[in-house]
Order: sequence, then C-alpha cells, then structure tokens
Amino acid sequence: MTPPVLPRLSRGANHGALWFAAAAALAATRTPRARRAATRGLASLGLASVTVGALGLKRRPVSPAFPSGHAASAAAFATGVALESPAWGTVVAPVAASVTLARVDGGRHVPSDVLAGAALGVGAAFAVRAMVPTRGQVAPPARPRADVPALPDGEGLVLVANTGAGSAERVRALRDALPRAEVVECEPADVPAELDKAATRARVLGVCGGDGTVNAAARVALRARLPLAVLPGGTLNHFAYDLGIEDVRDLARALRAGDAVRVDVGRYACGGKHGVFLNTCSVGVYPELVRERERWSPRIGGWPAGVLAALRVLRADRHPLETEVQGRAHPLWLLFAGNGTYHRMGLAPGRRRDLADGQLDVRVVHGGRRPAVRLVAAALAGPLTRSPVHAAVQVGRLQLDHVAPGTLLAYDGEVTEVEGRVILEKLPEALTVYRPIPTG
Repeated sequence: MTPPVLPRLSRGANHGALWFAAAAALAATRTPRARRAATRGLASLGLASVTVGALGLKRRPVSPAFPSGHAASAAAFATGVALESPAWGTVVAPVAASVTLARVDGGRHVPSDVLAGAALGVGAAFAVRAMVPTRGQVAPPARPRADVPALPDGEGLVLVANTGAGSAERVRALRDALPRAEVVECEPADVPAELDKAATRARVLGVCGGDGTVNAAARVALRARLPLAVLPGGTLNHFAYDLGIEDVRDLARALRAGDAVRVDVGRYACGGKHGVFLNTCSVGVYPELVRERERWSPRIGGWPAGVLAALRVLRADRHPLETEVQGRAHPLWLLFAGNGTYHRMGLAPGRRRDLADGQLDVRVVHGGRRPAVRLVAAALAGPLTRSPVHAAVQVGRLQLDHVAPGTLLAYDGEVTEVEGRVILEKLPEALTVYRPIPTG
C-alpha cells in the first residue's frame, strides 16, 4: 500500500514548487553555506529542467514520459545541495527519494523513466559544479602550519564584535560554542580602542565584523604578536571565506583543535603614512566607488549603495590617473593589487587558493576613453594576463611614482589619501590565524 504522504509529495513537486520552498527554507537559516546550497540546488534543477524539455522535443520515447522530469528535478536539487553542503544534503535526499518513489508507485512512470531522470538530474548538478566550483574545491592549502594554543572551551580568547556589522546572532552562537571566551560588543567607532585593550589580556585576539574590522584587528595582532581568530560578520568577508571560515562551527573547530596557519599580509607606504591589507589595495576609480558607497549605505543599505555608487562614478566626467608604475608612465583607470593570487574557476568570481604565496596580484586597467567599457572588458578578461585594455602580473613589490596629491587609495574597504611615491609590498607569513585543517 502506498503511504499517503507520497502522493502529496509528488503533487507538491509539480513545477518545482516543493524545491523552491525547500530552497527558501535553507536561505532562511541565514548561513552562507545554506544559502549557497539553496542557490546551487536551484541552478541544478534549472539545468535539469531545460535538458528534459529539450529531450522532450526531440526524443522517440521509450515510454510516454521518458525521462521523468520529477525525478530529474528531485535528483538535481538534492545533489546540488549535497555538493555544497553534505549536511543539508542528508536532509534533502530522503525527500527527493520519496518524490522519485512516488512517481513509480503512483503509476505515472515505469522504473526506467525514473532512473533516467535521476541520472540526468545528478549529471546536471555536476555540470553546474564544473561551471561554478564549490568552496570546498578551492579551499586554500593548510600550510604553513603554526604552533598556537588549543582553546577547548574558549578560555584565553578575547573577541571584539562590531555591532554595526549585525553580528549579534553570531556572537550568541560563539558564546554557546565557547562558553569561557570573553566577548566585547562595541560600536564601530570604538572597535580600534577595544581591540587594543583586548590585546593586553588575550592569549588569542578574536574579531567579528567585516573586512575593515578584520583589517583593524590584524594590525593589532601584528603589533602584539598574537594569533588572530576571525569570525565573519560583515557583508563580503573575503578574508574569512578565503581562509575557509564561514561560521562559528568552523572557527570553534579550529580553536578547540589548535589549528592555525601563517598568512601573508600586504603593506602600503606613502611618506610617513603606512597600513596593511589582507585582501586588496587599489587606486583609480575603485576608491572613489568605495567612498561613494559608504556615503549611501547608511541610508539605503550595502548592496543598493554599491550599485548606485558604480553608476555615479562611471557616469561622471573624469580623467585617468597619471602615474609611473615601476618607473614607466601609465595613465590608468584602475590599479588593483591583491594580497595573494586570485584565480577564476569556471564562471565563479576570483578566489585565492593560497594565502601565503608571496605575491601581489596586480591588475591594471589602462587609461583611455569610456572607462566603463574598459572596466567591464577587464572584468570579463579575468585571469588573462594581456588584453588591449588590461594587464596582469604577479610581483612581490610595486612602486608608484608621481601620484597626484589627493589621490584616493582603498585597502580592505577603507579609503585614505596618498601622493608622491607609493610602495606596495608583501610581509610574507607575517600573521598567524586560526583555520580548520582538513583531516586525512
């Protein structure tokens, strides 16, 4: 006898409704991994549906409904979720299997229809992964290892959380996971002072916030020669994600085990002014975009402010930056230096595979007319080292000369003014950071 739940599941899966609801439930957890799993599941479902539709136009059917579209959608969604998050995959897989079984028990398909559909769905999920790799595929190597204290219950960790980054939920989770950790919550303006105070009593300095907050913590950790524990809490969190830390579970696992690595730090210097960057440093139109975005984000939110800032900056009447790069004159719209080499895999945005490679990843968009067109062309060129509008090179040190007074320089989302000579260089393996080390 067919369990009564199976027909309801089968009907719920019509037109993918069940899987859209499952994706919404995953996204509602507000964890990056679950949101990516939901997105990957839907992308896999979409590819499977298109493929089944194309086969339906051309096939000479083995049965009236070969292959099963329901089975293809179920397998695609479940496999896509599992490839991004095995834990969520184990939750979704029984539901997908039930939907597939219901198509046979209900007499709508013969087993060959369902098996072919499921195989097609699994293939679609792996095809999506080939185009957009999972974070697990581009995790940085666990080296060079660093000797740090293990903190099984968090004792010795003093973590400063930027309340302006919306970190309350993650702070609560951290207190549950590491009950003896000390957590200091403060407003953005108080973060630097609280980090300095935390460094005087911590065995491990912790920080929860976006890339700018993490940058401030890195400066303090370098001065105090303390290992750093990073809990992402901002909008982008490039450093934490490239490090392999997405949530409290990742950080807590590393702290309990005493797992850490040494990573490179970028440094800029201009006259008596200097600072560090963990992600990127740039001059040209991007710093202007950052300043414009910060102007609007308190009013309309981060992502809308970024779109508005890009439109305003690229539409403005402006001239390229005139400077000398490594002794050669270069008019340019943008010079970007990444702390570590960025790689593009498939259609995914660039990611760093190695945070201790000793390289500045320098990308230059040459000056000329129509900056928007040139910047878009450079973005599409990605890892190409040469194009008519774009050049890329990896170096350990970069020198800019004759930089005009008032030129903006952006580093990890912060902006400062520079002029004259600007030096960008690497501090190899200068910072020790906790990160989970894969076993085996």
